[in-house]
Amino acid sequence: MLASVAALATHSSRGMFARGCLDHSVGPNERLSVAVIGVNGRGDSHLDFFASNNRTQVTHVCDCDESVGNKKVEAVAEKQGGRRPSFVRDLRKLFEDQTIDIVTIATPNHWHSLAAIWAVQAGKDVYVEKPVSHNVFEGRRLVQAARKYGRIVQTGTQSRSAMGARTAIQFIHDGGIGDVRLARGLCYKRRPSIGPRGNYEVPKNVDYDLWLGPAPWAPLTRPNFHYDWHWQWPYGNGDLGNQGIHQMDVCRWALGQQRLGDRVLSFGGRFGYEDAGETANTQVVVHDFGQQQIVFEVRGLPTQPFKGQAVGVLVEGSNGYVGINSSGNAIAFDDQGTEIRRFEGSGDVQHFENFIDAVLSREYEMLHADVEQGHLSSALCHLGNVSFRLGEHVHVNEVFDHLNHTKGPENFEETLSRMLEHLAANAIHSDDVKIHLGPQLEFDPPSESFRDSDSANQMLTREYREPYVVPSANEI
Repeated sequence: MLASVAALATHSSRGMFARGCLDHSVGPNERLSVAVIGVNGRGDSHLDFFASNNRTQVTHVCDCDESVGNKKVEAVAEKQGGRRPSFVRDLRKLFEDQTIDIVTIATPNHWHSLAAIWAVQAGKDVYVEKPVSHNVFEGRRLVQAARKYGRIVQTGTQSRSAMGARTAIQFIHDGGIGDVRLARGLCYKRRPSIGPRGNYEVPKNVDYDLWLGPAPWAPLTRPNFHYDWHWQWPYGNGDLGNQGIHQMDVCRWALGQQRLGDRVLSFGGRFGYEDAGETANTQVVVHDFGQQQIVFEVRGLPTQPFKGQAVGVLVEGSNGYVGINSSGNAIAFDDQGTEIRRFEGSGDVQHFENFIDAVLSREYEMLHADVEQGHLSSALCHLGNVSFRLGEHVHVNEVFDHLNHTKGPENFEETLSRMLEHLAANAIHSDDVKIHLGPQLEFDPPSESFRDSDSANQMLTREYREPYVVPSANEI
């Protein structure tokens, strides 16, 4: 079956384009055929849009949870006026079907890149949710595959299509707040305990081998099978790569950076409870680009907003700052903190529409969030987690001392002090806790590898489980 997926890449005519619509016009009876993979969470939004849009039809619903998938089939049939999609449990079967034009992917993170690579190799255009990858290696392989096979691949970072964010970013790039050196991403989002670590039964309707896919075979150790995988390293990337990827993307966009940084450092921990989760619920990541920095803060315990933002971005310039929230709306302030301009307009529907426009035009440059943009922003999250995971638990005083001797923005201590105040407000005091402090790692953006750190470079990829293996650069 896997060999047949690669073989399908040789077919350039398929789906509606093979049915005589080479001018890419879409008549009332000629719609793009869409298969949605992963329909238990964000996949709902995919189904809602593509089942309602007059240029598309959901023809296939795919999920390794048969119960969830069949329920969504019924919902889509009703929304499409009786046009019932087929249910497919194994995503590989979709790639053998040449009537499918588009594949959208809203699976757990560890499946994103491989599912998208297989799809483009089979001649499909792809809308893949954020982050586009579980690690840096596979994200770059997805970019490579999209270019080699000439497919349109959009990343699900909707702020790129939000008119508020787009006009705010243009304002920043036009010098509206002066010289910009720092973008601060905030993911202040309450995340409670996911329950005790143990051995739990996989839901009977789930094909667990398919669900694990590229990840190692391992028993289920969290009480809630769905969604809580975000907080376990084999499948998720913590809130840095869950909600935070949206804000990381806006930070990089605001700075105008089209590459990864020169060095990265992360510190924090999982505080307030002991559970089946492994990722940080309190984390700071600093990316140094030389003259510019991204400082990212994750807080999963109750907290107050910072400068009006809880889940958002603060872009700091020499003449003021701009706050951009998670909906894409933004406000600019001068250096005295006085509001000077507002930017409004969200982008979820517009992001899907932009994808369809690019599919019909065959011009990936039209995309607001082309896969390479998604790869770079996802990789920033992954690099932060690499530093964090290579760290050690140290006393707070050691963290301050380390930061005093570290290259980076001048507000290192201010950021750490606010983090400690936040923990204290949640009855977690610095005298009673140690911080997980990662090393500052030197990075080479052109090769997308660390300088002089074998342990860090090993974490740029993973050991894949047969037959769910992300191909190497030579195998794409």
